[in-house]
Amino acid sequence: MTKKDIVLKIAEQEKDLTQIEIKRIVQKTLDEIISSLEKGQTVELRNFGVFKVKSRRGRMGRNPRTGEEVPVPAKRVAVFKPGLIMKKNVK
Repeated sequence: MTKKDIVLKIAEQEKDLTQIEIKRIVQKTLDEIISSLEKGQTVELRNFGVFKVKSRRGRMGRNPRTGEEVPVPAKRVAVFKPGLIMKKNVK
């Protein structure tokens, strides 16, 4: 499912909003989640899940072509943990 599919599904249910308005709302929601994660904040959406940023330590990796060891720098990654209702419904 793409962002466009989400917009179309909402537009089917909400006749008083245009697709452009719905697209703007969906995009602003996603932008706000990204902005919060950039600041290192946790985003909790009840009954959906939790987005947060985890820090990964630097380590020594291996180049798959040459087998040579290469340093992998420390980095921050976004992770998602589904909520209980999502877990239950997806099973």
